[in-house]
Amino acid sequence: MKRQLAEAQGRRGEGIAADWLAGQGWQILAERVRTRAGEIDLIARRDGLIAFVEVKWRRKAADLDHAIDSYRLRRVAAAAETVAHEYAAAGEDMRVDVILLAPGEPPRHIVNAWMP
Repeated sequence: MKRQLAEAQGRRGEGIAADWLAGQGWQILAERVRTRAGEIDLIARRDGLIAFVEVKWRRKAADLDHAIDSYRLRRVAAAAETVAHEYAAAGEDMRVDVILLAPGEPPRHIVNAWMP
């Protein structure tokens, strides 16, 4: 039951993040893209840039500082490598971003969160 609740909250967070990105001028290309390497929560495009976005939702804002780690970012980056050709046109830059969400807090967008 706990896992189902966490899954539902995560999906709700992804929807909030997608809406927020769209409001910032991003075009949402895909949601919840699963690959053998891992899952990408959102794929978005703006101004010749493709962002592979990991979304983290926590019940308390204080927990956001520990919501993402290098292991998860590596998995998103590996997943992005496997599908990049499907989303990025020639000459477009790519990066891995993170959006952190908590009730009552504005979205925290960490740009280019993965630097190998």
